Amino acid sequence: MSSHPTTEWHAEAVTIHTDVTTDELLGLFPPGTVLEGDGTLTVGGCRLDHVAKKFGTPAIVVSEDALRQRARDYLAAFRGRWPRCDVAFASKSFPCTAVQRVMVEEGLHLDVAGGGEILTALKAGADPAKLVLHGNAKSDEELELAVKHGVGLVVVDNFDDIDRLERILGSGRLPSRIQACLVRVIPGVEAATHASQATGHAGSKFGLMPDDARDAIARIERSPKMRLDGVHTHVGSQLLNVEQLAQAVEPIAKLGTFDVYDLGGGLGVRYTYDEHPPSLDDYADAMVTQARALLPDGARIIVEPGRSMVANSACTVYRVTTIKRGSQPGQVTHVAVDGGMGDNLEVSLTGQRFEATIVNRLGGGEPVSVVGRHCESGDQLVDGVPLQEPAIGDLVAVPVTGAYCYTMSNQYNGARRVPVVFARNGNARLVVRRDTWDDLLIRDVD
Repeated sequence: MSSHPTTEWHAEAVTIHTDVTTDELLGLFPPGTVLEGDGTLTVGGCRLDHVAKKFGTPAIVVSEDALRQRARDYLAAFRGRWPRCDVAFASKSFPCTAVQRVMVEEGLHLDVAGGGEILTALKAGADPAKLVLHGNAKSDEELELAVKHGVGLVVVDNFDDIDRLERILGSGRLPSRIQACLVRVIPGVEAATHASQATGHAGSKFGLMPDDARDAIARIERSPKMRLDGVHTHVGSQLLNVEQLAQAVEPIAKLGTFDVYDLGGGLGVRYTYDEHPPSLDDYADAMVTQARALLPDGARIIVEPGRSMVANSACTVYRVTTIKRGSQPGQVTHVAVDGGMGDNLEVSLTGQRFEATIVNRLGGGEPVSVVGRHCESGDQLVDGVPLQEPAIGDLVAVPVTGAYCYTMSNQYNGARRVPVVFARNGNARLVVRRDTWDDLLIRDVD
C-alpha cells in the first residue's frame, strides 16, 4: 500500500498575511458571520461585543444555524451517494450536551469515547442504540455503562476488551443481551498530519494490525455473548488529503464480508489563509468511490466526523488585558488576553496556527504575538497576526475554535473554564456556564 510521510505543522513556517481582505477574514468565521454598520463582528445575528458584555470573556460563541447546517450537509453528502450510511458525530471534538443534542435532532448518531460522553449523549436525548463506543483503554465501569444503557456498537480495540465484555455480559448483574461489536483495524496509513493526530500507522496505540484483527474477529464470532457486526478504521485527524483517508478502506475490505464498515473521520478544516482542505463533496466522493469498488453492495457504512463537523461553527472572544511593546526596533509586541491554553490547547499540543482580529476593527495593522495569561512560554494563541491598533480592553476574536478547545479546557493557574454561548437569529443563550470560584474548590475533601 502506498503511504505518505508524516508531516508536522509548525507555526513559525506559516506565512503572515497583512493584506487579507474582509471577505477572506470573515470566511474563517462561522457561515453567516457579518459586520454591523459600525464594523463589529456579528455571529448568528449576535454582536460579539454584546455577547462579551452579557457573558464575559473568554467565551466560545457557536452559530447554531451553522452547526445544524453542517450536520445536514454531512447526511446529504453521504446518504446521497450511499443510502445505507450513518453519520456519527465524534463527540470528543465538542462534548457539550447542547452540541450533542443538535446532532441528535438533526438525525446523526454519536461516537462516544468514554463513560462521560455516554452520559452526556443520553442527557442530550440520544437513542443509546445509535451510540458507538470507542476507547483504547475502556474500564470495566465504562463497559458496564455501555451494556446497562444499551449502547448500539462497542468498538473492540484490543483483546482485553473482549475479555472484559464476555465477563460483564456473563456476570448476570446486568440485563441479558448480546452486545454488537466492531473490531478496530490499523490500516497502515502514515497520515500527513501532526504526530499527535495520526492514528492509522503501524505502532499506533489504537486498534489492531490486520492479522491480530482476524484473531479478534474469530474470537467474537465464537462468543455466545457478543455479535460481530463489522470493522472500524481511522487514519488520523486534520487530514487535508482525501486520498489518504480513502486508503483505509482497502485494508478492512480484505478482512472479509461484514454488515458494517466504519470508516472513521479525519477530514481537516481551514484554520488559516494558507490551508485549503477538501470540500465535503470531495471527501464523500473519495470515500464512497472506494466503498463501491471494495465493499459489498448494501453494506452499512458509518463515518465519524468531529473536527470537520464543528470547528468552523464557533469562535472564541477574549479581552486584551496587557500590551508589551519592545523599546527597540524589531522587538515583538505581545498582546496578552484573558484566556489562552486554558481554553485552547491546540496551539501548544499540535502547533496548529490560528488567526485573530479585533472585534470592531477587522484585519490589517501591525503583526503582534497574541499570548495567553498562563504561566507557560508556550501559552501563545497566535504569533505574527496583524491587529489594528490593539489597546487594553479591546475584544479579540479567534475563529475556528469549535473543535478540541472546549473539550480540553482546563483550570491551569486557577483559571475558570469558559462558557459556551449559542447564537441564533440575534438571540444569544448560555448552554454551558463559566466555572465559578467555588467550582475550583468543590472537589476538595480536606
